[in-house]
Amino acid sequence: MQAADFNAGWAYRHLDADEDWTAVTIPHDAMLYEPRHALAASGLNSGWFEGRDYEYVKHFMPERDMAGSRMLLEFEGVYHHAEVWVNGEKAAFRPYGYTNFYVDLTGRVRFGEDNEIRVIARNADQPNSRWYSGAGIYRPVTLWTSPAEHIAVDGLFVRTIAADPANGTARIRVEVETTAEGSVHIEIADMAGGIAASVTQPCEAGVNRYELGIADAKPWSVNRPELYVCTARYTTQHGDSDEAATTFGIRTLEWGSGGLLINGERVIIQGACIHHDNGVLGACAYADAEERKIRLMKANGYNAIRSAHNPCSKALLEACDRLGVLVMDEYIDHWYIHKTQHDYVDYFDEWWRRDLADMVMKDRNHPSVILYSTGNEVSETAQKRGIALTRAMTEYLHALDDSRPVTCGVNIFFNFLSSIGFGQYSDKKAAKEAEAAEKRRAAGQAADKHKAVGSEFFNNMAGVLGADFMKTGAALPFCDWVTRDAFAAMDVAGYNYGIKRYVHDLKKYPDRLILGSETFCNDAYRFRELAKREPRLIGDFVWAGMDYIGETGVGAWEYEDYATLNIEYGWLTAGSGRVDLTGRALGEAYYTRVALEEASGPWLAVCPVNHTGDKHSPSAWKMSNAIDSWSWNGCEGRKANVEVYARAASVSLVLNGREIGRKAMRNDCIACFSCTYEPGTLEAVAYDESGREIGRNQLVSASAETRLNASVEYTGRELAYVRVRYTDGHGVTKPLERGTLRATLIGPDGKGGGAGGDADEAVGGAKLLGFGCAAPCNKGSFVTGETGTYYGEALAVVRMPQSQEGTAVLHISDGRLSAQVSVEPIGIVNRADSTR
Repeated sequence: MQAADFNAGWAYRHLDADEDWTAVTIPHDAMLYEPRHALAASGLNSGWFEGRDYEYVKHFMPERDMAGSRMLLEFEGVYHHAEVWVNGEKAAFRPYGYTNFYVDLTGRVRFGEDNEIRVIARNADQPNSRWYSGAGIYRPVTLWTSPAEHIAVDGLFVRTIAADPANGTARIRVEVETTAEGSVHIEIADMAGGIAASVTQPCEAGVNRYELGIADAKPWSVNRPELYVCTARYTTQHGDSDEAATTFGIRTLEWGSGGLLINGERVIIQGACIHHDNGVLGACAYADAEERKIRLMKANGYNAIRSAHNPCSKALLEACDRLGVLVMDEYIDHWYIHKTQHDYVDYFDEWWRRDLADMVMKDRNHPSVILYSTGNEVSETAQKRGIALTRAMTEYLHALDDSRPVTCGVNIFFNFLSSIGFGQYSDKKAAKEAEAAEKRRAAGQAADKHKAVGSEFFNNMAGVLGADFMKTGAALPFCDWVTRDAFAAMDVAGYNYGIKRYVHDLKKYPDRLILGSETFCNDAYRFRELAKREPRLIGDFVWAGMDYIGETGVGAWEYEDYATLNIEYGWLTAGSGRVDLTGRALGEAYYTRVALEEASGPWLAVCPVNHTGDKHSPSAWKMSNAIDSWSWNGCEGRKANVEVYARAASVSLVLNGREIGRKAMRNDCIACFSCTYEPGTLEAVAYDESGREIGRNQLVSASAETRLNASVEYTGRELAYVRVRYTDGHGVTKPLERGTLRATLIGPDGKGGGAGGDADEAVGGAKLLGFGCAAPCNKGSFVTGETGTYYGEALAVVRMPQSQEGTAVLHISDGRLSAQVSVEPIGIVNRADSTR
């Protein structure tokens, strides 16, 4: 089938509202443009965004010569309860907001005439998620066409049967699903276009299987993500033809007593959990945004991501394939027990098989996908019904694709609490939460004035009691009793916050494989050292790799100059990323990079000196709030807490040439120092066992001069990311400088505009998609073209279509200082210009 981009020419409005249509291009997150207020029913789950229902409309006219063709419309993601209407007739309904689905247009469209596609997306049924979901058609739309007899959509599957890297040979199986008899020509090519194998064989209607040998095969791996293209050309008995193509990697996957083996070699999963939103872009799944997120994770030491807690976009998987990042492909956050009142539970029993089948069909050709996960923290696994469901889902996934193991993230301690009636989730609690939210709205009472229940209650408790609260609870013997049957129904046991059980359970269950499906940052070193000795401990996924919108404040250490210490209206993000919402690596990212042996260090980071000793918002998901800066103007004489990260025998801290202290590194890769702040140069020096210097790094204080600096830090096929910072004349960031910034985009045609708002009001083809900062507590918006700064920084994202000629210029000003940067559609050469 042939694919055509179907993302332009849409318009949307609120459902059943007497208002004008607004032109938009897909992907589009309608929720990002809604008001945030203290009465929002979703409260901290969504960051206090209002929930509404929407309708989208697009008109198109297929050519008359296409009559008789098969036509399918693919929606990669519509949140949620999507209805698709074609020329006034309801053609499809899909309740899950994260599953791609197809709408058959065959027989519904008129060729050579105008046709209307109408999509309804609902999100007024709040609360329906534990995090920011976004709303509307937030992932791409594709129109697929083919002859009446054709290769089925997603009907091409390539699997490695055997590979011998030493001899450079491999054997693959290609499955081609056709709708009628004929012949199939299969061609395997490397990414340079060289033909590696080909075959022509007859085919029957249905799934046809062919095996091909490949000489000089280049295996796909984390370190060398080699890819191939498989093209299948189908010819019918009547002479019509159709074609399908997919990229794939030659890689074998095994799991057992030797651990997880890729191409016969053990790989330790060193992963990060990520949500589906893209920061200042909301839920919009632009391909460039998805790739940047994966590049950030890999740059910070992670070789894997977990799609928490829903199937990810095609673009993200394609990026993982190209970059060599492994994927734990997760289905859902709940099964038959509500976590929020209007979540997917009411549809789960009827739809889970269809959802899993569509997830597998979409993702099965991606070599990066090495695990399927059936859920997250589903306390149902402590119940007889849930254990049976665990096994049923595992077996169903095996039937769909037996080339990958199946797991499920189980919070061991919470399973125990659930089994004795104190679980964090229940239908009763979800209903009570929704009822209380409605009463508050009716009374005009702010959503933060309530009694915490569910995950909020336990997150708050963990924040007060610390990370050991869940880890120690998981070590209780009762927790084994209420998880062992569910774990026996999986290929890999997924432990959420269960590191204190690893050694015991590896001994007690000699056939069990253990995965840290969700872990705390400060466990990275302990995990890595244990995993090197215990191959059945196959990996770890830290919560979280990158900050995300919603579940507000769960992982944030904030002070009163940026936030209310209570998690209430105004808070926007979780604050629990090792990388912040704008992509800046925090001290914890340097720690995990060293702990996971992706780098030896030394690196150093400093807790904000202006807040040494001050009270902050509590969190179990934060080691500290250290950042890589020694520019704390006005803090001379105050105590500074400094962290040094290194794989070394010892490290020393040197300030302006004076050694502040030296510490041996024992059972971890972090050393903490305190000193009196004075401007200058702060250095970390690492030594081996003999006292020989093996590494050195430094932070330098900014000078008194202050500038506003804007520079392009990442570009893709159509998006450019512009980092805006307060700096000195040498480009050193000044984290204590603050301001309110306004962005103006001047297009190649010389016309200007702000953020463009909700409409597709581009200037000369360019558009400012988002502008914001990483502050977890932030009452501002990403779509107004105005933002405050957070520790001296902000981020702008500009869309510059490849078809656009010329250069756009982004102007940034705080009313006192200004900066500008040029943006080109492809291969941007940074021409940052900062002025006073």
